[in-house]
Amino acid sequence: MPSRKTVGLVLGSGSSRGWAHIGVIEALEEENVPIDYIAGCSIGSYVGAIYASGSLQSLKEFVLRMDGKKVFSYFDIVFPRAGFLNGTKRLKELYSMHTDAADFSDLKILLMVVATDLTTGKKVVLKSGSILHALRATMSIPGLFAPVKVKDLWLVDGGLVDPVPVGVARALEADVVIAVDLNSGIVSRKKQTRQARQAAKKTGDPQAYKSELFQKLSDYYETAGINFAGKISEMLGRESSTPDIIETVMTSINIMQERITRINLAVEPPDILIQPHLGQLKMMDFDQVEPVIEEGYIGMQEKMEDIRALLEMPGSQKNRP
Repeated sequence: MPSRKTVGLVLGSGSSRGWAHIGVIEALEEENVPIDYIAGCSIGSYVGAIYASGSLQSLKEFVLRMDGKKVFSYFDIVFPRAGFLNGTKRLKELYSMHTDAADFSDLKILLMVVATDLTTGKKVVLKSGSILHALRATMSIPGLFAPVKVKDLWLVDGGLVDPVPVGVARALEADVVIAVDLNSGIVSRKKQTRQARQAAKKTGDPQAYKSELFQKLSDYYETAGINFAGKISEMLGRESSTPDIIETVMTSINIMQERITRINLAVEPPDILIQPHLGQLKMMDFDQVEPVIEEGYIGMQEKMEDIRALLEMPGSQKNRP
């Protein structure tokens, strides 16, 4: 155990907003702030695992080259009972292109991954065995991604119960817990979304408004000869002017996660809370990488003086171009 104070970093859920975690970690590294433990949920677990394997720069370079269609090429579309997307094979590719670390024991930093037990609704903390299975579980958005079986449990997105798992880091007895909440302010966008839908109705073109994920999936899979929009409409038998199923699922999860995060942080606050200004970002804007990373970096830098005080560190070591 180090003689200095130990640091637990909590990387919360947030889909495309998760690239902010890259900027957060970069800011900590530039200031020589040690990271002893990582507790992650959903996309936070993915970035945390890549970082804990020593491959964050590889991930950053990859996502900076990525566009919207590239993202959706990593989703395996299916039309089963469990979810529209599978993603197991593609997630393996997205992970293994950056690191060879297959087991939790291969990581350089202790990582804890939060998922949800679909049967009991309880939080499940994954800390051993296959990293890929853990990531696949914590990133399984209900209704979109099929759940994954780990041992005897069917698991889904950890954001259902603990989007910013501060308690997991506390359980590791970290002296200082730094948490990154990516869900702050996202629900306020819903008014703009409703206005867009109303504008579409006024033009007499109900197809003028679609959720960004629905549209991107439709565009992508059309090139593969799959009529995504047609299949969804056939399944639902609904008028196109109503919110599509993907918008409904994603918006509902946004609302739920923001509320749960607010309650959990009030009950168990971290020592340092970072809330990057990402409320304008849509859940599947994975191609908005550079500004998202920058927001994470700025958010962490704004708290750096407080962090140094808690860790009894000297002045700024900042050396970013």
